[in-house]
Amino acid sequence: HFDHAGGLLAAWDGEPARLLFPNAQIVVGREAWQRALNPHPRDRASFVPELVALLESCGRLVLVDGEQPPACLPPDWRFSVSHGHTPGMLLAEIPMPDGPVVFAADLIPGAPWVHVPITMGYDRFPEQLIDEKRHLLQRLAGVHGRLFFTHDPAVACAPVLYDAQKQRFSVMAGQGSLQRQAS
Repeated sequence: HFDHAGGLLAAWDGEPARLLFPNAQIVVGREAWQRALNPHPRDRASFVPELVALLESCGRLVLVDGEQPPACLPPDWRFSVSHGHTPGMLLAEIPMPDGPVVFAADLIPGAPWVHVPITMGYDRFPEQLIDEKRHLLQRLAGVHGRLFFTHDPAVACAPVLYDAQKQRFSVMAGQGSLQRQAS
């Protein structure tokens, strides 16, 4: 989707589309890549055809099957595969000394979406997304994990908490979190 990978494209200046980060390998889940090549009509508008063509021809595309990281990434990184927002979306998990950080992409795009039943209209399979989200939050709460948010204007990264009495997940905005700076 454009909001998952659109940052790989240079700003449009009237010239042909071009990729940024010329030394980077671009890691994509094989299932998500197949969907980009043959999008379903419901989310066809979310794909940038020029980006797909550039990635296909750049020689730096690394397709991933499952949770194992490719050789271009550290061996202790891992991926989770999510299907609720868009089939085959990879969620990167980076181990840190004080608990992992998960780039949850559009599975949990911001702090308000940590509340398990909240989904977006863009989600392809909302019930599956809720199950995936619950599983990820349970795991992260148990290992002092943090979420990196892609669409939250105030909170960039925050620890996952679980309130057993309320049976509800939340994130700790403030201490232990990374707040976005006003621009």
